Amino acid sequence: MKTIKRREFLGTLGAASAYTVLSPNITHAAPSDKIILGVMGLGGRGVNMTDNFVKRPDVEVAWLCDVNQRRFSVAREVVSEYQDKDPKVTQDFRDMLNDPDVDAIYIATPDHWHALATIMACQAGKDVYVEKPLCVTPWEGKKMVEAAKKYNRVIQVGSQSRSSQYVDDAAEYVRSGKLGDIHIARVYHLLNMNNNHTAPVAPVPDGLDYEMWCGPAPKLPYRPGTWWRDMWDFNTGSIGGDIYHQLDIARYILDKSAPKSVYSSGGVQFFDDGREIPDTLLTEYEYDKLTLHVEAALWTPNYKKTPFSVRDSDQYPNWEFNSTKVELLGTEGFLRIGRHGGGWQVFDAQGEMVVSEYGRQTNEEHIGNFIDCIKSRNKPNSDIEDAFQSALLVQMANISSRVGNEKLIYNAKDNNFTNSKEANKYIRRKDRKPWLIPDTV
Repeated sequence: MKTIKRREFLGTLGAASAYTVLSPNITHAAPSDKIILGVMGLGGRGVNMTDNFVKRPDVEVAWLCDVNQRRFSVAREVVSEYQDKDPKVTQDFRDMLNDPDVDAIYIATPDHWHALATIMACQAGKDVYVEKPLCVTPWEGKKMVEAAKKYNRVIQVGSQSRSSQYVDDAAEYVRSGKLGDIHIARVYHLLNMNNNHTAPVAPVPDGLDYEMWCGPAPKLPYRPGTWWRDMWDFNTGSIGGDIYHQLDIARYILDKSAPKSVYSSGGVQFFDDGREIPDTLLTEYEYDKLTLHVEAALWTPNYKKTPFSVRDSDQYPNWEFNSTKVELLGTEGFLRIGRHGGGWQVFDAQGEMVVSEYGRQTNEEHIGNFIDCIKSRNKPNSDIEDAFQSALLVQMANISSRVGNEKLIYNAKDNNFTNSKEANKYIRRKDRKPWLIPDTV
C-alpha cells in the first residue's frame, strides 16, 4: 500500500465535513495577542484551513471538533507540525463553547449546521469564521446577522475574494464610472461533476455520532457518501455552495444588495442519482436598470475552473471555457473577472483592451483579516451582514426552482416574497428538536 504523506493528503482534500452543537451564554474576556481557536469540522476544507491557521505565530489551535473520531488523527498531525501544545479533541461542539480561553471558532461543517453553530458561538462570546454559503434558508441568515449584532461578535465568512487586491481594483474601476452604466451582468458556474448516487442504508460506523451529525436536519437512516450535498434539508446544492463566490464578487463590484425579483429555470436534467437540488439552473435577478444573469450546470465537459498553475501566477485563464467567470456589460466597455486569482480585464467600445491586471488567491490574507479584526473589533472584509446578501441570492434561486420556476418578488424589509405563499414556506425550514434556532437569538 502506498503511504500518503500529510502534505500530499492536504493537497487532495476538498470541501466541508460533519459536525456538533449548543451552549450557554457566557462572558468571554478580550483576546490576548495570541488568538485561541477551536476548529469545527475536520473534513477537507477544515483540515486545510487548520493548516493555514496554525502556521500563524499569533494563533493557537486549542480544540479540534468533529462528530467522526476517525478524522482526529490527521488534524492532530497538522497542528503538531507548528505547535508543541496538543489540541483537545471532542465530538461535541459545546465543549469548545464552554472553554473560557477560546476566543474564536472556525466552522467548516456541512451547510445545515452553519447557522446554529454560528449563533451559539456568538451567544458564548466567541468570534466566528464560517464557511460559505453561510446558511440554508433566508431566515437562518437573518438570525446569524442578529446574533452578531446582539453579542458584538466579529464574523468572517469564507468568501476569500473579498481580501483580494485585484477584486478591490476592479470594484474601484467600475464605481469610478469608466465602464459606463451597467445594465447586464453575467455570472457563470459550469462544471463537469460525477454522479452522487445515494448508497444503500448501512449501520452507523464506529466512532461517528450520527445523531449529532444530523443536528437540526431530519434524522434519516444512515447512508455513506455525500448524498446530502444535493438534498434540500441538508444543503444549498453543488451549484449553490460554490457559485456563492462568483455571486459575491459580482454583487461587491456592482455595489448591490438584495434584488427586487428572481426567476429560475432548469432543474434536475442530467443526473439520475436521487438528488433533489437542480444540476441545471438559469437564473435572472432584477435590480433597478440591471439584470444579473446566471448560467449554472454540473455536466458541461468543456468548462474548467481556473487551473492551479494559473491561480497564483501572471497568467489569465482560458476565458472562453472558464467555468467561474463574471462579466459586466457597460455602456462604455466590457469587464471580465475570474475567481481563484484569475485577474480582470476591460475592453473599450472598439474591443481594445484598456485594463489588464493579474490576480492572486488570498486564503491566508482572508484569515489574517479575521485575526486582525478579532483584535481591533473592526468589521472583517466579508462581514456577516454583507455576506448574507450574497447567500440570499443562492437561496432565492433555489426557492424559485422549488416552486416550479416561478418569478418571485422579494420584500427585503420583511425577508419574504410578496406574490407566493408557497415560496414563503421555504424562507424558514422546520428544524429538528433539540437543535432549534430560537426566534430571539
